[in-house]
Amino acid sequence: MSDEKKPEEGAKKNEFVEETPVVTQHEVVLNGKTIKYSVTAGRMPLKNAKEEIEAQVFYMAYIKDDDRPAKERPLLISFNGGPGSSSVWLHLGTIGPKRAAQLPDGSLPPPPYAVEDNPHTWLEQFDLVFIDPVGTGFSRAKDDETAKKFWGVQGDIESLGEFIRLFITRNKRWSSPLYMVGESYGTTRGAGLAGYLIDKGIALSGLLLISTVLNFQTLRFTQGNDLPYILYLPTYAATAWYHKKLAKIILNRPVEKLIKEVEAFAFGEYATALFKGDRLLPKERAKILTTLAKYTGLSETYIDQRDLRIEHFRFCKELLRDRGVVVGRLDSRLTAQQGNEGAENPEFDPSHAAISPGYTACFNSYVREQLGYESDLEYNILGGLYGKWNWGDGNNFTDTAGALKSALTKNPYMKVFVAQGFYDLATPHAAAEYTFAHMGLPVARKANFTQRYYPSGHMMYIEEGCLAQLKSDVLSWL
Repeated sequence: MSDEKKPEEGAKKNEFVEETPVVTQHEVVLNGKTIKYSVTAGRMPLKNAKEEIEAQVFYMAYIKDDDRPAKERPLLISFNGGPGSSSVWLHLGTIGPKRAAQLPDGSLPPPPYAVEDNPHTWLEQFDLVFIDPVGTGFSRAKDDETAKKFWGVQGDIESLGEFIRLFITRNKRWSSPLYMVGESYGTTRGAGLAGYLIDKGIALSGLLLISTVLNFQTLRFTQGNDLPYILYLPTYAATAWYHKKLAKIILNRPVEKLIKEVEAFAFGEYATALFKGDRLLPKERAKILTTLAKYTGLSETYIDQRDLRIEHFRFCKELLRDRGVVVGRLDSRLTAQQGNEGAENPEFDPSHAAISPGYTACFNSYVREQLGYESDLEYNILGGLYGKWNWGDGNNFTDTAGALKSALTKNPYMKVFVAQGFYDLATPHAAAEYTFAHMGLPVARKANFTQRYYPSGHMMYIEEGCLAQLKSDVLSWL
C-alpha cells in the first residue's frame, strides 16, 4: 500500500478548509482473479451561495483499475440510515471489498475484531462511493446552528444531492450509469433523492432499497394510527415461529407459508376489527384474540389487556419473557438476557449490541491503518440525530414514496431492487409492500420493481448465506 496523495501539511481534519483526499492502492482476489483498485478517502466541502464552506462530507470511493471508459463503468452511491447512521454497515457488511469478520451465523467473534477480504463485494460490478451524511462518520457542519440545515428530511436530501453532483462533476462521471443503494432510513433518503435528482437532470439507472421504509405511517405506533399493528403482525408470527412459541402444527409449516397466511388474516379480519374500534362485538373480539394468540405466541390475556394492539418493543420483551430473554428489533432471531423481567420494554436491542462494537473497531482500524486517513475526530457510527431530526410535518409521518413515483414516471428506465428480511422488526416487509401497493404507479412501472426476501433480519447480510444470496440476486437484477 502506498499513498499517492497526502493531506495538506498542517491541515487538520476538523478545520473548515478544503483538504486533499488520501488515495491508496489495493488489490483483492475474487474467484481466483486479482482485482486492483484505488481508494479515495476525504471530505467534500458543501458551500453556500457566498462560496463559504458550511459542511464537510466524508466519503470513501473505490475505483477499480479498468481499461473501460467511465461511461461503461456503473457508479454506485451508498449510504445507510438512522437518521444519524454512518455508511459503515453497508460498507463493511456487504458491498465493500473489506468486511468486518463475523461468525457464519452473523454473530461477532470475541474481541479484538478484524477486517478481512469480502469475497462477496460488489466492486466487480460497480465503482463504489460510500457517503456519511453531515453529523455522521467524520462529516461535520461548521457549527451547531448550521448543522440544523442538514438535519431534516429535505435538508438531508438536498445536501446529498449536492454531494452527488459535485462527485460526478469532479470525477468526470456524468456519463456513467448511476445507481444508489440505501438501507433503512437510507431507503427514505434514496427515494427522496431519486425524485430530487431527476429534477436536477441526474437520472438513475437503478435504486436499491434494503430494509425499506418510505412512509412512516406504516411504522409509528401513535394514537389513532392502527396501520403498524397490522403490518407488523406477519413479522411477529415469523419471530414466534423461529423461537418455537407456536403450536406444533404451525411449526411444521415453512415460515414463508405461515407469513402468507398471517398476511391474509392481518389485512382482512384483523384490520376490520381494529377499524371497528369500540363497535367490535364481544364474539368478534374473542375470535380475534384467539387468532392473535395463535400467531404471535402471546397469551390472550396479554393481548386483551392491550386492546388487540401489540407495539413492537413490547413484543420483543414479552415473547420470551418466560425464558428470561428478549428478542432483537433489528434481527428478532437474536436474544439476550437483560434482567428486570417485569419491565414493559427491553433495555437494549440484542441485535444491535451484537454487531456495533465490531463494526466500530473495524472501521477505525481500517481507515487509519490501511487507508492512511488520520483524524482526531470521533467517527460517529451513530450520530444521535434521531431526536434532532426535522421530519417536515406535524405528525412525523414522513413519506418519500411520492418522490419515488415521480422519479419512475419521469424516468421509466429506472429499475428498483427491494431486499427485505423476514425477521426485521425495525422495517417489516409487510410495511414496504403496503407502501408500494399504495404509490399509485402506472401499471407499466410496476414491472420496474424486483423484490427479494431473506430468512434474516434488518441487516440480512451479516449472515454469510444471505450475504452471498443478496449479491447473487443483485447480479440477476442488473
